[in-house]
Amino acid sequence: MRLILAPMDGVIDATMRALLTDLGGIDRCVTEFVRVNQQLLPPRVFRRLCPELDSGGRTPAGVPVFVQLLGGQPSPMADNAARCAELGAPGIDLNFGCPAKTVNKSDGGAILLREPERVGSIVAAVRQAVPASIPVSAKIRLGFEDRSQFLDNVLAIAAAGASEIAIHARTRRDGYQPPAWWDEIARAVERVTLPVVANGEIWSPEDARRCQLASQCRDLMLGRGALCRPDLPRLVRAAFDGAPAEAMPWLDIAVLLQNFFRRKRVECEPRHAAGTLKQWLGYLRHSYPEAALLFVGIKRLTDPVAVSATIDAHLASLQPGRDQPAAA
Repeated sequence: MRLILAPMDGVIDATMRALLTDLGGIDRCVTEFVRVNQQLLPPRVFRRLCPELDSGGRTPAGVPVFVQLLGGQPSPMADNAARCAELGAPGIDLNFGCPAKTVNKSDGGAILLREPERVGSIVAAVRQAVPASIPVSAKIRLGFEDRSQFLDNVLAIAAAGASEIAIHARTRRDGYQPPAWWDEIARAVERVTLPVVANGEIWSPEDARRCQLASQCRDLMLGRGALCRPDLPRLVRAAFDGAPAEAMPWLDIAVLLQNFFRRKRVECEPRHAAGTLKQWLGYLRHSYPEAALLFVGIKRLTDPVAVSATIDAHLASLQPGRDQPAAA
């Protein structure tokens, strides 16, 4: 079984990838999408979204990071994929699944699923543009408005030479509303020989197992579930291997938050650092009641110093009489 950390624009950036892969269980990451129009983008654009390119294309924990491209024209996508390869990307991922209206209106993401032939042309152009040793993966949904062209897209991607395909088990119209139709993915598994990765509504090890059974996929992609439960990949892997594993207590999560915010204070402008922390707390409070309490304490704060002090005080309340945890 392979576990892949899903690309989530504006959420799972290099800092988050570093923190989550350090906890274990993740075999690969995918960057936020690089928007491709007509021009060949300069190297700094790729390095901004994938600073791991300067470290062999891997997170500090050694997990490879594929660079994701989003665009609707084969030639520019191929040119930019070739540049990614030159910069050292260990793999290229193609985004045919983004449901955002702004992206779809700009000829990118899930809207391309209405044209399987063009999807296949983009995959083929990228495949031909990069060395055979570099994998080219694609991520799709079950369709745009409905599932009528699902298998057409899957077959087009396979025929174009993709290395694997990840399938989010909903249409663009479904958005992120449950359920995820894992059994639909099994239709693709029956028709192609390339690896298929199942994605959508995996919140627990039990969900992971049910998804594997319904989709007939061994490999899984985790997104929001890994943000709500940072140790989810490790727990899923342990359950798959039949090994014991304990969930992270809130104290460990709070230390992780503290380290995350310290990094963001260095990386971001002061007015943006608190926003990234609040965003992650918004996910964490689905699994940890304590996250909701901490969110209330910082939701109106914008000064990084005040936010940091609130986190420190929260940690002190969790371990009275002890020293503060050391920053990672």
